[in-house]
Amino acid sequence: MDGAHLHGRAVARAAEAEPHLHPVHKASSDEEKIAAIRGHFAKIMETLGLDLCDPSLHETPLRVAKMFVLEIFSGLDERNFPKITTFPNDHGYDDMLVEKNISLHTFCEHHFLPITGKVQVAYFPATEVVGLSKLNRLVKYYARRPQVQERLTVQIAEGLQRVLGTEDVAVHIEADHQCVAARGVEDTRSATVTSWFGGRFKDPQERQRFLSAFG
Repeated sequence: MDGAHLHGRAVARAAEAEPHLHPVHKASSDEEKIAAIRGHFAKIMETLGLDLCDPSLHETPLRVAKMFVLEIFSGLDERNFPKITTFPNDHGYDDMLVEKNISLHTFCEHHFLPITGKVQVAYFPATEVVGLSKLNRLVKYYARRPQVQERLTVQIAEGLQRVLGTEDVAVHIEADHQCVAARGVEDTRSATVTSWFGGRFKDPQERQRFLSAFG
């Protein structure tokens, strides 16, 4: 199967696993979304008492709208699923492969404040392997939407399983939540840790081997 068919299959499988989105989401173009968000955000700023005639603030609603649609929430659009081409495992490599310290930038869906941290992923290759940068791109795709860390962990793991055609996948995330640090309890020292283990990683020895790779 060629790269285009593999990518199409991965996008289709990822779409099947997506949470339900409001119908207007898929019906609207990026330009329509940007125009709508620009207007809504301008109203928010005005309600807060900000003067949109101020040169420093005048273009802020448009900047925010473009940032939401084209950058930090672009993972809500399944068309942005990364192109992931797999290759035959010709070398017969059958041990654990770990990609560690993948940078995480996402947003808490409860307060729309940043979540930052590191993601560790691993898998045991079956008949297919994937380029290492594609693991980072898959993490980035699922992170670019309002999230909770628990769901993000599962989405990355299940996305890898679909792309690689194997259950033998592990994901570990450690992250700082600004909704905890900048508001509420204002705790700047705590971190949130989530893990997901599939297939061979359910074996305590393999799980510990994975955790020892970055611990």
